[in-house]
Amino acid sequence: MFLKNGSKSFVYLTGGFFLLVLLSLIHLTQGQADYTVRELFTEAWVPGRVQDILLSFRLPRLVIGILAGGALAVSGAILQTLTNNPLASPGTLGINAGAFFFVVLSTIFFPSFLGGIPFVTALCGATLSSVMVIMLAGKQMEPVRVALTGMIIALLFASLTGLLQLLFENKTNGLFLWGSGTLIQLNWDGVQFAAPMIFIAFIAAPALSKSLDIYSLGEDIATSLGQNVRIIKLATWAVAILLAAVTVSVVGPIGFIGLMAPHIVRMLGVKGHFWIVFHSFLWGSVMLIGADVLGRFIQPGQEVPVGAMTALIGGPWLLYLAWRTAKTHQRGDRQMGGTLKPVKLPLVVITLSSIITIVFVLALSFNGLEWSLDWMKPAIWNFRVPRVITAFIVGVMLAITGVLLQGVLRNPLADASVLGVTSMGGAGAMLLLVMFPAIPVEYMPLGAIIGASLALAIILFTSWKSNFQPMLVALIGIAISAFGSAATQVFVVKAKLAVAAALVWLSGSTYAKGWDDVQLALLLLVLFIGPAIYVTRSLDTLTFGDDVASGLGLSVRNARVGAMIIGVAISTAGVALVGTIGFVGLVAPHIARLLVGFRHLPLLVVSGLIGGLLLVTADFIGRIVIVPKDIPSGLVVALIGTPYLLYLLKKMK
Repeated sequence: MFLKNGSKSFVYLTGGFFLLVLLSLIHLTQGQADYTVRELFTEAWVPGRVQDILLSFRLPRLVIGILAGGALAVSGAILQTLTNNPLASPGTLGINAGAFFFVVLSTIFFPSFLGGIPFVTALCGATLSSVMVIMLAGKQMEPVRVALTGMIIALLFASLTGLLQLLFENKTNGLFLWGSGTLIQLNWDGVQFAAPMIFIAFIAAPALSKSLDIYSLGEDIATSLGQNVRIIKLATWAVAILLAAVTVSVVGPIGFIGLMAPHIVRMLGVKGHFWIVFHSFLWGSVMLIGADVLGRFIQPGQEVPVGAMTALIGGPWLLYLAWRTAKTHQRGDRQMGGTLKPVKLPLVVITLSSIITIVFVLALSFNGLEWSLDWMKPAIWNFRVPRVITAFIVGVMLAITGVLLQGVLRNPLADASVLGVTSMGGAGAMLLLVMFPAIPVEYMPLGAIIGASLALAIILFTSWKSNFQPMLVALIGIAISAFGSAATQVFVVKAKLAVAAALVWLSGSTYAKGWDDVQLALLLLVLFIGPAIYVTRSLDTLTFGDDVASGLGLSVRNARVGAMIIGVAISTAGVALVGTIGFVGLVAPHIARLLVGFRHLPLLVVSGLIGGLLLVTADFIGRIVIVPKDIPSGLVVALIGTPYLLYLLKKMK
């Protein structure tokens, strides 16, 4: 059996090797300095222009791409066995994001010490992410739950990284492209550093192969066969973390290679971890070099982050895996949480209105340096007042979106940002800007509508048969979000936008909003609030379950689709106004449900007030913390919302 599997493996290894050679030849001829394959073969051996370019830039880039792709693939292969999770990889478990955050942190605060050895800090970040996954996912390590936990941890570290990049723009300006994953090498230093560590880890992985074969049968069986399961798990985690940390420290966080390559290997029929490790390394290298080749075909002469290219390919792959996973999951409990003894609505509204008034007074009167109650001053009336009002209206809209989506999907994790609607809306707006650079800003909402509608269509198509199983819908949404974020990165590079300006818009900001924005926001709120209120009765009926709702005469399908369209439309309007602000629609309905219970009309009212209060507060905090600089309110909300999302996930059974 081993010989038969080895023979099959040899055929696939040979085919993969020749494909890698072909891609490598193409890769070595790409770049601003033009030469042909023939010149490559004839002039690479003699001193001159071609040899200098080849040895100084292109060969180091090719070699580090092969090493990084192989390392990520092997890491993903053993993580999938370790967590019993077909969706596991260094990217989906948040290991890459944690490693990159620590590298950015050390670059800013310890540039002469830790900043000079990014591997150590990357290793610390990767280890912390892994520990968080293990602690939050639970002892049973349920596959979808593990992947979802990892992705939320990735969102948390991404938010923290974005905050640091904005606060310390000068120190981190060179990290923007690298933070998206790039194979650019100016010498052989990166290869000389990474190669020995990757080699050591790559040797350790096959050495663990027999133990992993037994471990894959289940921990109980492995223990009964005499294995020290704890030692095996620690050793495997160590190898996976080491491979990921080395890669991030040299080429930045590159996702999805560790997800796709092991699956392709298993689809080829390769069995046994000894052969899976070797095949994963080869096909991971093929995929990463292929993605880099594709990126430079798309934008010749300009650097497109290879991490963005792998995410553009890997996002749909993750969607496919999530959809396939639905077949093995039953419809889950959809306990939305909330109080059984709701507070009277008038009392809640009066209390919230009083708090909102206080926050409004603070936000309008204090600029971080001095107080002024003269709100008619031109600087306050023309800039600060419309900014605060716009933040409140958009917060109301995002909270209403959360109520509608959570009610439709019976999913306490549903929110425009978690479901990828916000990310795809932003990507659609950026695509419109790239395709039509001269188009007025007023037309950007059209692109956001297209992107958000595409996200909605994907969710409906992939989740309908599973009856919108909560964990699955959230996982699909985060896959869509990863795809949208990657697309946006490509569009930012394509449009040649300033890094700081791109980060601010992508983080979501109410900066520089005027009275025209207030009028537009108010118009959109008035336009959508009526349909949102209208569907609350249908949502109340859906709380009893599909069967009961149908028995009461409700067209469940029409009610779901209608409410989702309204929710996505409101979210799209918010994206068009202030950029990609998330988590308001997640946090506000949960707080409201603790106050007024489950009925959707009072829930809509209270959630709207809480959402407006949250965004105004976030905008105020972002405006005064590091005055005169501004922290985008979307980042402030994300830093609050992501831990809350982890808390909700921990509570869900």
